[in-house]
Amino acid sequence: MDTKPLRLFLALADSLHFGRAADLCHVSPSTLSRSIKLLEEELGVELFERDNRSVRLTREGERFQAYARDTLTQWDLIRNSLLEDAKELHGEISVYCSVTASYSFLYQMLRKFRRQYPRVEIKLHTGDPEHAIGHVLSGHEEISIAARPDTLTKGLAFRPIGITPLLFIAPLEAQEQLPTKLPFSRQQWQEIPLILSESGVARNRVNQWFSERGIKPRIYAQVAGNEAIVSMVSLGFGIGVVPRIVLENSPLADKVRVLEVQPELEPYEIGLFALEKKLRSPLINAFWSLS
Repeated sequence: MDTKPLRLFLALADSLHFGRAADLCHVSPSTLSRSIKLLEEELGVELFERDNRSVRLTREGERFQAYARDTLTQWDLIRNSLLEDAKELHGEISVYCSVTASYSFLYQMLRKFRRQYPRVEIKLHTGDPEHAIGHVLSGHEEISIAARPDTLTKGLAFRPIGITPLLFIAPLEAQEQLPTKLPFSRQQWQEIPLILSESGVARNRVNQWFSERGIKPRIYAQVAGNEAIVSMVSLGFGIGVVPRIVLENSPLADKVRVLEVQPELEPYEIGLFALEKKLRSPLINAFWSLS
């Protein structure tokens, strides 16, 4: 049973934006548009009103949205029920994580899972870790790996798999615009160009660190993805903050140096995320329970 058209429809119905829905489902906007058009042709009605500026659900689209949600829920229930009676697990699980997490955490997990459940297919998607929790909450990924936020959304399960410190890093070679001796003064911190993540746990920790010291930092660049921060710092654009695990796995690790800033930034916990209700699935629970 191919449930992909329903999942594509719900992604667009929830976001009302072709670009964001396509990114969420890991397809091109043109693929998403064709899927919606085929669905409308099969139903004989328009599900969306769209122009160059906006996308809106029609009355028929709202009715079909409720049907699609109910159908996918029922599909999950019957699939889980059948899997419980099966002698050997089979099917597929979708997993989302950053490139760094894919070889620092996921590699050993997949290796062990593959040996135990050879008939289960893993669909791995990589991208910005700040989207990991959102993909799980929206139902477009079943499991993701990310940093634990300070508060967990209701209905979201978390299983810790590691802790990593957050590090201030600077270019290996001295730069004219960057001070070289620690500790930096408050004035120096306010003049140093900083390269930070756009959002997420690491950004929140950095913001809190500066706020507690009454420092208004000079943000040179805000980027998506920690790997890009290491790259920009290595080129001398400024000082950045990244998890140690990212630095240890970066091909540019020898181009930057760690600043022994005190007090240290609060480390963060990395782990698996899944919807609590999804853990009833034998497939997802098997992956979740890997030790």
